[in-house]
Amino acid sequence: MTAPVFVVDRLDRVGPEFVLDGPEGRHAVSVKRLRPGEDVVLTDGRGRWAEGVVKAAEGKDRLIVTGLESVVEEPAESPRITVVQALPKGDRGELAVETMTEVGVDAIVPWTASRCVTQWKGERGLKSLGKWRAAAREAGKQSRRVRFPEVADAAGTKEVAALLAGADFAAVLHESGEEPLATAQLPAEGEIVLVVGPEGGISPEELALFQGAGARVCVLGRTVLRTSTAGTAAAALLLGRTGRWS
Repeated sequence: MTAPVFVVDRLDRVGPEFVLDGPEGRHAVSVKRLRPGEDVVLTDGRGRWAEGVVKAAEGKDRLIVTGLESVVEEPAESPRITVVQALPKGDRGELAVETMTEVGVDAIVPWTASRCVTQWKGERGLKSLGKWRAAAREAGKQSRRVRFPEVADAAGTKEVAALLAGADFAAVLHESGEEPLATAQLPAEGEIVLVVGPEGGISPEELALFQGAGARVCVLGRTVLRTSTAGTAAAALLLGRTGRWS
């Protein structure tokens, strides 16, 4: 899929001719500068999409799209890959979400680990979560996805342990691990959950709790990656090994 992607709230309201306006229309007309005859894709970000052709651009924020004859439902990928991402400092969380979205992660769970410098509380937490979700949406469009990753509410350690206990394969990236993620036996379907710790590392208590929930402690490689890049690198490895990148 090479046509630019734009998000609409509901595809069941799309007819043979559709007016894309608002922020998406402005981006299409004023930023992408689309012209009549160019292909576009409209999606709800949840797997439903339709391909159309630009009929006209009006003003600075209205794109008239025609040829939308059918809506396609893209099935969910399997195995499903969820990354539990400890909260990084600054804007590195948004960078992590952006790159994980680009490689193909299905869900991202923000984790308030005990050693996280950043803490999401009150309005600040809601604002930060909104930024993560916006980053997933924009990266989903940029990478031509029609099923964007789900960014869950921030989870505590016990909630993460429960998530690991229900997975078909669960792993924690940690320097104490002896099993390479590159050789771990993976399921052909179901749910894979991967935990990435914060800058200060995963505490011994957290690691023990996760192991008790059935997670394996794995290493990614010889080097130590930043928390904002480890999830992307590990997800890419898993996507290749499971055949999702074939």
